[in-house]
Amino acid sequence: MLDEKTATSLLEAGEEESQRRFGLSRREFLKFCAGLAGTLGLAAGSEIAIARAIETAKRPSVIWLHFQECTGCSESLLRAEHPTLEKLILEVISLDYHETLMAAAGDLAEKARKEAMAAHKGQYLLVVEGAIPTKDGGIYCKIGGHTAQELLAECAADAAAIIAVGSCASWGGMPSTVPSLPGWSSSPTGSAGVAEILGRPVVTIPGCPPNPYNFLATAVHFLTFGTLPATDQLGRPLFAYGRLIHENCERRAHFDAGRFAMAFGDEGHRQGYCLYKLGCKGPETYANCPTLGFGDVGESNWPVGCGHPCIGCTEKGVGFTKPIHTVAKMLNVAPPLHYPRISEEVGQGMSFASAAALAAIAGAAAGGAAMLARNLGLSHQAAEAQKAKQQTAETRAEV
Repeated sequence: MLDEKTATSLLEAGEEESQRRFGLSRREFLKFCAGLAGTLGLAAGSEIAIARAIETAKRPSVIWLHFQECTGCSESLLRAEHPTLEKLILEVISLDYHETLMAAAGDLAEKARKEAMAAHKGQYLLVVEGAIPTKDGGIYCKIGGHTAQELLAECAADAAAIIAVGSCASWGGMPSTVPSLPGWSSSPTGSAGVAEILGRPVVTIPGCPPNPYNFLATAVHFLTFGTLPATDQLGRPLFAYGRLIHENCERRAHFDAGRFAMAFGDEGHRQGYCLYKLGCKGPETYANCPTLGFGDVGESNWPVGCGHPCIGCTEKGVGFTKPIHTVAKMLNVAPPLHYPRISEEVGQGMSFASAAALAAIAGAAAGGAAMLARNLGLSHQAAEAQKAKQQTAETRAEV
């Protein structure tokens, strides 16, 4: 993205500074900035603005609240490598309050939060992790004698921007799950997401947990341009949640070819076939999980890459709501009507009678494929029965 002259100038200008502050060579630092620009979908040359902002702009004060959650979002951030956590909080942002990471506790911790809010009034970035309980006056989550609702309202009042990290903060997540028992119409604690509680839009980064680089890229966008990135109608950054998982899934070719795992551990599952029939929610879930690896250990380090169906954790009404075995709703991608075999045979020439027999076989196969396309949710037994029927038709045609 950088021309050779500009790259050389930038490399020479800040080699020692990059090494001192980030533990990276100048070239590695610029590659990191270029990667962020690419992740955000910014125009060529934006990496220069990002590099300058990270190096020269005042680090934004960040107040990070924890409510009903498992701390998985913070744990995911702890495992980020570009930059590592200590470089992020000491050189890119100023993490002034975070219950899990800060050394202070009790009154000292709450004092640090209030001092940061006063010192950076109207300028700090508020990050919320966890759902907010509303039942019985919000008594199911209290910090320093104050409910989660009270703390959220207090901290949101003077925040420059608000980011909800994780599915719990974004829309309620697992704590908002309604028990499947008679008489229940809400979760036991009446949990809800940040936007619902505040009654106004916020930037949401759902996931259980979300990829830490989605948060990092959002924070750097705010640092560089003073605004948060463009979002969809649910507040999710478009650079990370603009496309269905199904569209970029590494198993998509198997879906298009009609090759599905029917049970965990079967031959199709071992060969990496599509997990749609095992309940994969990728066709109705928006996220960049297939294209942005977790923890820098490879692009396959996500559920589908490990052989488990996507559960739709970034989507309200899908994750923690639909049973894992329930097949997904196809939002904008339909399977083809013809499914090729894994290994297509090549003919060497044939008689008119042979061609007629082959046409009959092809007709039977096409009919079976059309049925399969209409009934993607069929059970394994039904699929096996259909396969046997097709084989019978082929045998009769050969006779």
